[in-house]
Amino acid sequence: MTEEWMTIEETARYLQIGKTALYDLAREGTLPSNKIGSKWLFSKKDLDAWVRSNIPLEQFFMRTPAHIEENLQLREPQVEAYRALYEYFRSGRKSAIIQIPVGCGKSGIAAIVPFGIAKGRVLIVAPNLTIKEGLFESMDVTNRQKCFWRKRGILNDEAMIGGPFATTLDTGNISVCEKSHIVISNVQQLSTNPDKWLHRFPRDFFDMLIVDEAHHAPAASWQKVCEHFGDAKIVNMTATPFRGDAQEIEGDLVYRYPFKKATFKGYIKRLTASYAAPNELEFTAHGETKTYSLDEVLKMKEKDWFSRGIALSEPCNQTIVDNSLQRLEQLRETGTAHQLIAVACSVNHARSIVRLYEARGFSADLIYSEMDEDKKVEVKRRLKSGELDVIVQVQMLGEGFDHPKLSVAAIFRPFRTLAPYVQFVGRVLRVIVQNSPGHPDNYGHIVTHAGMNLDERLREFKLFESDDQKFWEDVIGGKEPEPSDEVKSGQARMKLGEQAVVNYEIVDELIEEQFTSAEQEDIINELREKLDQLGLDPEQAEAIVLAKSSGRTMTKAAQPFQILPQREWEAQRKGLNDQVNRAANLLMNRLEINRAGRDLINLGVAATNNFVAGVTLINKELKASFPKQRKEWSVEEFKAAEAELENILNSLTRRYKGLMNGKAKG
Repeated sequence: MTEEWMTIEETARYLQIGKTALYDLAREGTLPSNKIGSKWLFSKKDLDAWVRSNIPLEQFFMRTPAHIEENLQLREPQVEAYRALYEYFRSGRKSAIIQIPVGCGKSGIAAIVPFGIAKGRVLIVAPNLTIKEGLFESMDVTNRQKCFWRKRGILNDEAMIGGPFATTLDTGNISVCEKSHIVISNVQQLSTNPDKWLHRFPRDFFDMLIVDEAHHAPAASWQKVCEHFGDAKIVNMTATPFRGDAQEIEGDLVYRYPFKKATFKGYIKRLTASYAAPNELEFTAHGETKTYSLDEVLKMKEKDWFSRGIALSEPCNQTIVDNSLQRLEQLRETGTAHQLIAVACSVNHARSIVRLYEARGFSADLIYSEMDEDKKVEVKRRLKSGELDVIVQVQMLGEGFDHPKLSVAAIFRPFRTLAPYVQFVGRVLRVIVQNSPGHPDNYGHIVTHAGMNLDERLREFKLFESDDQKFWEDVIGGKEPEPSDEVKSGQARMKLGEQAVVNYEIVDELIEEQFTSAEQEDIINELREKLDQLGLDPEQAEAIVLAKSSGRTMTKAAQPFQILPQREWEAQRKGLNDQVNRAANLLMNRLEINRAGRDLINLGVAATNNFVAGVTLINKELKASFPKQRKEWSVEEFKAAEAELENILNSLTRRYKGLMNGKAKG
């Protein structure tokens, strides 16, 4: 294609500036040009690039052409969400909600929404560092491999000469934000210390606020940001349009993309939920032992003390472990190294679950919110490199943790409300093979126990998906129960053992149901057409199909995985060490002393601090009861020693409380 050249007169008309100003720009070298003799000539291609690189920042998104409509490299929900937002903000309204499942392209929506809509800078608020860093990486125009606008053909190289430029607040420099079109932050950075950032921005600094995972924006913190930028357009993006505190997100639901449609299109995995269904279960609670049938377990599962006892009992944990590993091995028959993610009630519970997986010959580790950052990074590295088969988490690996090979979710804790349940399940929704709904690597499993009442969460999810009013009445009104003040303040007397525990269970079958039933899409569409032909309301088709299909089946449970005597011994030894450390922490709690203090040292215990003194005292008592060297113990002796820890803890508590009180009086 021949280059198009323009004269000074043509250029002046094209740029809509006077000839004198044009001469000055050409002489200064500001405007690209060629001078042949006394004549100035201007390349139209170079002029267009110059214009784009000199668009005033406030007009950038309105004047930069972006290829969004009919862009086959964008996903259906991305284009549809953009259209819905364009019409919404064009009508003059201000606060929108976009509901879209994990793995369907929320980051891409954030990247395209400003074009043609934002009349100035854009602030993107992320819920955590992982998402913040991922958003910045995808919006870095200098990153030729990962820049979303480049990869999806939204902007070409010429269009990106003048941006858009993104920045995070990590530089601590306001001048960088002034030169950027997009600022990416988290709500805490802006609101925790408002004078550091929030109040330094003029109130009209941003024309649009985009909130990723909007259900995480704490009400008070987010309100500060919204009030400061009071005239800005707001886009809330989430998979569940209600906050963690069970309140609805403020705004108008402008667009929603159903989970089942995302499954049908191959954007997310097809999941099957499996519940261990014991035909016999012996349960001890408050000194009373009773044997339950499956029907009785299903009646008792709504009681919190019962479902928690199920969650924390080793026989039930073993059942979940065995059945989740069976599902993992089935998925791995394709040759792909699928992995398993588990969720536990507490760090101590997570450690015991890790040991159960390790005893069966699988590599496992745990990650939790209070863990040292360096250790978190190392665990994530081992997971992503494939060194781990299993990751067990406590309040970690939430939104933004993108690892498609996580395909089995093992749930070892009750979820009392829908939002955290859906968020955890979201970790196994990302597909391995894009846009291929029938691919064998795009299937996943949720494995748990029927006694934890998690089928109720799936029922709520299906009501939520069908936009059933009952869901909004029953679910939005509740929330995860808060711990008592005594527990939160650390004053409660904590115990090593649980008051409610399963002694044994016999599980021959699993209850199974589809998490999202993609196959129903065709049935619904066919019924919709028939209803329309009969002159009936076609919109009733979905409700009719859902009502007719419970989707529940019974399948054979996994055979218990074999455990090598060596691995069983190693797991029991590791378990006792963990429990001794936990007992030492509980001793600190009961004596109301600091781990790093010297109270016990001052009472004659040889150690470097109170915690080490506690471990020393407990191990000394264990040695008195089990005099052999620990390396000579059998598995049964390790179990007996662990069972003895509660008595040792009670005895040490009484003894050292007396000594400390006596010293205080003396």
